[in-house]
Amino acid sequence: MTNVTAAVGGEFLLGGDLRVNRLGFGAMRLVANSLAGPPRDPATGVAVVRRAVELGVNHIDTAGFYRLGGTQAHEVIREALSPLREDVVIATKVGPMRGADGIFRGQARPADLRGLVEEDLRRLGVPRLDLVYLRPGGLEPDGTSVADRFAVLAELRESGLIRHLGLSNVDAAQFAQARSIAPVVAVQNHFHVRHNADRQVLADCERLGIAYVPFAPLGGGLPVDMAGVRSVARRLSASVAQVSLAWLLAVSPVALAIPGTGSVAHLEDNVAATGLRLGPGDLAELGG
Repeated sequence: MTNVTAAVGGEFLLGGDLRVNRLGFGAMRLVANSLAGPPRDPATGVAVVRRAVELGVNHIDTAGFYRLGGTQAHEVIREALSPLREDVVIATKVGPMRGADGIFRGQARPADLRGLVEEDLRRLGVPRLDLVYLRPGGLEPDGTSVADRFAVLAELRESGLIRHLGLSNVDAAQFAQARSIAPVVAVQNHFHVRHNADRQVLADCERLGIAYVPFAPLGGGLPVDMAGVRSVARRLSASVAQVSLAWLLAVSPVALAIPGTGSVAHLEDNVAATGLRLGPGDLAELGG
């Protein structure tokens, strides 16, 4: 594990050809504070996305199942950025199946995946998806085989509909299984300053030069304002969110952060974390 004084931010070469800033943006909260609602006004989301790109964010993480009522994250992003700039990387996820009523109805079968990818292409208004994650399981890995599903995505990559492939919510065995089928350029697992047990997959990503993109980097409902984070925040005159993001980007050179928000003010606070420096004492206090 890399444990050095670090200035957060900087860039990462995703898949060897997509240069992204290490602090990106997660699109789920463009729809609502949670997928249970109530839905957010799409115009607010459009303003947030536009401001994010103005601030230098060029990595946006979304999913077709980020939708509620008449608000759909893909369509908010499309309206905000159309025509999409070549230097903005859009990552999406497929796997969870969500009905028109908003209820999740299990996992996509291999035969479902092409339709989900084509729907993402249509709603985003792009000819090719930059990065598609296969997401099995719920908040944590489910241990199931990903071979059949990942093979379908590999075929779609070969056909030109997808540029790069990733995995979300996987354990080390699932990660290795997918890599035996096609290149993996990113893993998106549950990881933040208060939930950081996923060290094996992170170490594998470091060894292979693969991006590690934690979802819920600010806790996702589990508060990250524990004593150590508050102490460092007071010492550095920073917010708890800024310290949490700084820790995440300091803990590994392959870690990318994708904090989400539906507020321009919160967005600006998060992006300011790229100017925060954590020293060895700070990292030790945070458990880094």
